[in-house]
Amino acid sequence: MIHFVVHEEGDSVGTIVVEDVKANTSLVGWIMEEDKTLNLPTISDIPIGHKVALKDLATGDTVIKYGVDIGRVIAPIKAGEHLHVHNVKTKRW
Repeated sequence: MIHFVVHEEGDSVGTIVVEDVKANTSLVGWIMEEDKTLNLPTISDIPIGHKVALKDLATGDTVIKYGVDIGRVIAPIKAGEHLHVHNVKTKRW
């Protein structure tokens, strides 16, 4: 079962595609461009459609999704943690 999808190898986040992901769960992700899977343990609950960090990210780091800059980290994020508006902001404003 695939729990999250990643567009390409260099992305720093994946998108959760199943309901009810809980902390301390081992997830399977699919990297679409390379057609390969990866395993990632979660450290927080993550709703469907939200993002999970694939690696540790420090304040000020750029978040990459689909090979594109989608924002700036405003609070440290650990691999497997929920990544959303509480710890990432757009660079547009």
